[in-house]
Amino acid sequence: MSGKNAFVIGYPIKHSRSPLIHNYWLKEYNLTGSYTKLEIAPGDLKTFLSNMESSIYCGGNVTIPHKEKTFEICVRTTETARKIGAVNTIWLEDSQLCGDNTDVGGFLANLDEEAPGWDAPCEKAAVIGAGGAARAILVGLASRGVRHVKILNRTADRMRALADEARVWGFQSVTTHLLAEPRAFSGEALLVNATSLGMVGQPALSVDLDGLSKNAVVSDIVYAPLETALLREAARRGHRTSSGLGMLLHQAAPGFERWFGVRPKVTPALRDLIVDDLRQARP
Repeated sequence: MSGKNAFVIGYPIKHSRSPLIHNYWLKEYNLTGSYTKLEIAPGDLKTFLSNMESSIYCGGNVTIPHKEKTFEICVRTTETARKIGAVNTIWLEDSQLCGDNTDVGGFLANLDEEAPGWDAPCEKAAVIGAGGAARAILVGLASRGVRHVKILNRTADRMRALADEARVWGFQSVTTHLLAEPRAFSGEALLVNATSLGMVGQPALSVDLDGLSKNAVVSDIVYAPLETALLREAARRGHRTSSGLGMLLHQAAPGFERWFGVRPKVTPALRDLIVDDLRQARP
């Protein structure tokens, strides 16, 4: 499938690296097509999606703050998207808007690549956050047989609501812990930051890593900066780490395949391209 056009929509959208990724793949696989970023205000989202069939676009990616609303508008959604309640990848099928959430697969593929064997087995894990990214990661952890999970968050209400949902996803236990409270960890083999804390321009993430398993893997979905303070501290303590850049790259591949008909590979050359762009960007 060549000659197709796709997009990423968000508000704001100027920070998105998705065009760099997809246009790299279009060139790499010698396909005729385009991928562009479009800033769509929340009030214009429904109109934009309703007009997709008559537009030049066959589909695209959806980012903040549109993931949940687009999920509601989609006529067909995958089981993964329904569990998360949000989509990040959309396309038209039989004139109907369809949606999937590839964050789960992107997170797992990146973790498998950067910390092989993390799930063999992973009895206990902890996830910081209670938003859409945390939900996607919890779905992924449940699919890999993690038995016990702890959700940490700054506020209680969303944390407890997410814990209630996650209890039916296959975990043996789901517990909660406020970030401000001490002694957060008790032998967890995996810790994932699923918030924007620690991102350039955002507040720092403050969490004491004491109590993690000495062989624990520490993962952060933030990719700007490339190495967050969390990952630096984890590496200093001797933990294996996994950064957010790989998740960004791996979650993009299924959408590209759906729109353009080729399953792209995440290569060192692509990583280098995005790393160079991030390093050149102003804080």
